[in-house]
Amino acid sequence: MCSLEEEALLRLEEVFSATLARVNSLVLLPLLETTPEPSDPQGRECLRLLQRLHRSSQRLWEVTEESLHSLRERLCHQDTVGLESLLLLQHAERILQVHVEYIESYTSCVVVQAFQKAAKKRREFWRGQRKALWQLLPGVSSEASVGTALAQALREPLAHHVQQYVLLLLSLGDTAAELHRTRELVVHAATLFGNLQSFLRQALDQALATQALWHSLSSRLRDVLCTPARRLLQDSQDVPVTVAPLRAERVLLFDDALVLLQGHSVHTFDLKLVWVDPGQDGCTFHLLTPEEELSFCSKAPQDRVVWQWKVTQAVCQALRGKKDFPVLEADLEPSEPPTCRCMAYTFRAEGRLCQATYEGEWCRGRPHGRGERYIGMWQADQRHGPGVMVTQAGVCYQGTFQADKMVGPGILLSEDDSLYEGTFTRDLTLVGKGKVTFPNGFTLEGSFSSGAGKGLHTQGVLDTAAFPPDPSSTRKRQLGVGAFPVESHWQGVYGPFRDFVSAGCPGDEQEALLGFHVQNSRELRKSQEYLCCERTQPEPCADRMEGILDELLLHREPRALRECLRKALSNSLHPLGKLLRMLMLTFQATYAGIGANKHLQALAQEEVKQHARELWAAYRGLLQVALQRKGQAPEEDEDTETRDLQVHGLVLPLMLPSFYSELFTLYLLLHETEDSLYSQGIANLSLFPDTKLLEFLDVQKHLWPLKDLTLTTNQRLSLVRNKCFLSATECLQKIITTVDPREKLEVLERTYGEIEATVSRVLGREHKLPMDDLLPLLIYVVSRARIQHLGAEIHLIRDMMDPIHTGGLCDFLLTALESCYEHIQKEDMRLHRFAGRWDSREPW
Repeated sequence: MCSLEEEALLRLEEVFSATLARVNSLVLLPLLETTPEPSDPQGRECLRLLQRLHRSSQRLWEVTEESLHSLRERLCHQDTVGLESLLLLQHAERILQVHVEYIESYTSCVVVQAFQKAAKKRREFWRGQRKALWQLLPGVSSEASVGTALAQALREPLAHHVQQYVLLLLSLGDTAAELHRTRELVVHAATLFGNLQSFLRQALDQALATQALWHSLSSRLRDVLCTPARRLLQDSQDVPVTVAPLRAERVLLFDDALVLLQGHSVHTFDLKLVWVDPGQDGCTFHLLTPEEELSFCSKAPQDRVVWQWKVTQAVCQALRGKKDFPVLEADLEPSEPPTCRCMAYTFRAEGRLCQATYEGEWCRGRPHGRGERYIGMWQADQRHGPGVMVTQAGVCYQGTFQADKMVGPGILLSEDDSLYEGTFTRDLTLVGKGKVTFPNGFTLEGSFSSGAGKGLHTQGVLDTAAFPPDPSSTRKRQLGVGAFPVESHWQGVYGPFRDFVSAGCPGDEQEALLGFHVQNSRELRKSQEYLCCERTQPEPCADRMEGILDELLLHREPRALRECLRKALSNSLHPLGKLLRMLMLTFQATYAGIGANKHLQALAQEEVKQHARELWAAYRGLLQVALQRKGQAPEEDEDTETRDLQVHGLVLPLMLPSFYSELFTLYLLLHETEDSLYSQGIANLSLFPDTKLLEFLDVQKHLWPLKDLTLTTNQRLSLVRNKCFLSATECLQKIITTVDPREKLEVLERTYGEIEATVSRVLGREHKLPMDDLLPLLIYVVSRARIQHLGAEIHLIRDMMDPIHTGGLCDFLLTALESCYEHIQKEDMRLHRFAGRWDSREPW
């Protein structure tokens, strides 16, 4: 049976829905219709805010209508529809969020006085609307300005509605049964809307205080500081405080920034990079920023408490990226912002870092942790010997390190592909003789020096007559490949494994010798609770190792060996699986994040191949131990050709998935420019219908599979696109579904087969396509397949494929695919000339 509170809720929603409709028709729509597109930025901003408020009001009305519908359903079907079905209870958070969005839109208009400005521009119109407008606001004085009346008409119905929500929900909670699910829902909704009531009061107070602040400042300061979303939290004119060393005349705390006004100067500090450091006495605390340490001092201890608490809460709010809800009251314990934060900051003070941007981790106002990323040789836990260093800003260094510092000659690759070859100081500053090669081919050769706050100085010769280099080769400069041999990488991982094999693979010392720990089955069983009574004894490590070696002896034939290695590499308890996992972790640590730099692609590619060679050598070492334990003769050493065939054909496809994500990212970065041109070419070619594209690509007409094309039923002259060579297109799209270069080549070979099969069907006989006919058809299929990052795919296949394919059909098809990729990048001009000869509505 429905209660009196439910009927009151129904009437409340009916009244509010009707009021919103009237406010929309009498206030918001006229505001928008009578406000022409302004020419000044501030006017355009006001119009944008009013449009946003209108959208929020519309959503508020829609959700109120939904709530009204659920109440009517409840009243009409009391026996079958329970109280918990009410939208107000079932989706209280959703209704709440719509109210919050309206409040934020409304207060943004209040801050910039959007209502007053709009009313002023159409003063005569609003005078004619005074009577209808005042009917919405019976409690408002008729002497109030139109702007004030507009603001109240958009606020008062909402405030009254939320207040009645809270009262009715509290009454409804009293009538619900104790410990009943419905009571929990009612209490939850009442709590949410009680918090909303407090949030509304705070939001209005902050908006009015912010509006008053803009009136108190000069127009110049207002233009610098005023944004609709910014709210004033504290003003030193209300709670006095002095700041040293800047001696600010006025301190303003906003919800996103701390502002110090000093004469005509404005010092702004992003709250996300502000740390609060409590002082030693009761009247002082400190703020730490990337370039300043500020002391806040007040005469009264309670004033210091207010400022410190508000700054701390404002920092927390800024880091969360949203306003606090529910409202924060003064008696609540302040939450503490995190000490370490990841942010970007551009230094402004004169000095070595002036205009430099640091993006990374900060701690108490200072850059924290490393980035750079170092790849190279070590000695006694210090960088020592040849190495490569990559910074978070994308700058790459290569040279020789001593005692953790780079010294002597080296090279620097900047983010814009400029190359410096010369000498460095220990803090990586250019000094002495050197040469800079710019991306356009210009060179600057001479002596370099730098001083604090003075930038870089040089005396030398600028050569502008050099022939411009190939931009592609400039962008693709690689580091590290010649600096230190790939065989020297990660000896700290390979060494323990070799020692383990040399010791005869003792199972009981497996973890100690391999140098890293994996929980064995015995420990795993001890750490878990078993519900069944019957348990088997854990297999001893020595017995397990014996079984592993026996497995290697039983699976030496090619097909069986592939499956055996697949299982071994995927098993974290197998020595080979342990080794692969450790190599994968080192690869991720090296080339993910900051290490994801296009200039390291060749180094990473060679490292993956070296890992494959080492894994094969590890397998061979285990096999020799297994033969020795059985008293059998060891296998003969492999020649280089046999080893490479096994590495590329067997091991690399099995272990590549563990490195693929980071490796392919490097390929994406290296070929980003070409892939962008290719994507634009694909987008342009996709505008062509099938036959027009075949014509544009100069495909011979007797090869066109016109029988595959069908007309739509509604438009007899409209062509159904993307039907020609559909089987080949769908086949080629599968190239991105695998990471194995061999399987990618097989996809390409099947695509070629599908193209030839379609052509043979068209001609009615078997037909082998010559290159002149294949290339345009393959371009068509590639354009319709729309494979993203095709350049990265092609180069990865080329670099990682089995050498056995060199010179064969797969190599030929890969070359043809490369030609298609390059062709599509360069089709722009010819495409525009051709596009003028046809209309997209033209029948085929």
